Amino acid sequence: MTVLGFVGLPGSGKSEAAAVAKAEGVPVVTMGDVIRAECRDRGLDPATDHGTVAKALREENGPDAIAQRSLPIIEDELETSETVLVDGIRSDVEVERFVDAFGDDFVLVAVHAPFETRAERLDLRGRDASAEDGGESLADRDEREKGFGMDAAIEMADVTLDNTGTLETFQEKVHTLLEEGPEPLQRP
Repeated sequence: MTVLGFVGLPGSGKSEAAAVAKAEGVPVVTMGDVIRAECRDRGLDPATDHGTVAKALREENGPDAIAQRSLPIIEDELETSETVLVDGIRSDVEVERFVDAFGDDFVLVAVHAPFETRAERLDLRGRDASAEDGGESLADRDEREKGFGMDAAIEMADVTLDNTGTLETFQEKVHTLLEEGPEPLQRP
């Protein structure tokens, strides 16, 4: 059994890693889906209220609230799969929750890309990296994520995947991780 937890700033490549896993038949549990479901339960728009609801969940139920709500989903997937990828870890407290639940079977993977690269990617995805459209800028999103403890979570990573090259290069790194485990990849 292996639970691969992915952490990284917005636009770093976490969703691309999840897409590679899905294509290879590895179940993906997206922590953001927990937040989107809570937005809908509260009658709010996930597109505009995602950050607000994420913050509220943590304030109401503790800093590991989203990890707690993700655990049963991960455990269900582990009943039929040897490996599960968890997309969207945001804090050291969430990492600790997963380590407590899965021990040495939990591997934390940080995805790294510089701000400029991430901004370009988000623009290509049609998500404005600036706040010109009245939404949250990438810099603001970064600060919100760091406020949850993302920097500390990134520092805890067992493996760091650099995502500054081509899409194909990054996909190959994720494929190697899924097929061969973390050992062949550079450790921080």
